[in-house]
Amino acid sequence: METQTARKGQRGYILAMVLAGMTVMGILLTRAMPSVITEVQRENEDELIFRGESIALAIRAYRARTGGYPTSLEDLVKVKPRILRKVYKDPMTPDGQWELITAVQAGTSGSQAGLPIVGVRSRSLRDSFRSYRSKTLYRDWVFAGADDIFGIPGLPQSLPTPIPNTQTK
Repeated sequence: METQTARKGQRGYILAMVLAGMTVMGILLTRAMPSVITEVQRENEDELIFRGESIALAIRAYRARTGGYPTSLEDLVKVKPRILRKVYKDPMTPDGQWELITAVQAGTSGSQAGLPIVGVRSRSLRDSFRSYRSKTLYRDWVFAGADDIFGIPGLPQSLPTPIPNTQTK
């Protein structure tokens, strides 16, 4: 009889240990969660820069090949040979839609359909952990395929050529 009573007491002790262990793990996971969220956001920032710069380079290549700007991001995939592998989504917004930067302002309807696209930027209004071209708001990170469009610097077409030294000694 005593052995059965001892086993019942042990079962209660093991259950208490399991609950205590789960509580400690829950506390540790709660403390680790902010660093995981931060790491995910930093990875999304890297992905935003990669995707935005890829689209900007594709717009530049499209212009060099066709002489004009695309009227939709899908044009960058449709042209043969393909300039962009696929139309990347904005990793900072839930719907993945970019804000398009057009060469001309949209009319009173606000529709940008058919307007030449010179760049993209994120629609997210959140602050970033890092700075991109001295900007810390995702919406301010402009990826332009044109040089100095509306004061927004684009990507350099080529490396600057050195000025020859004409001074004589």
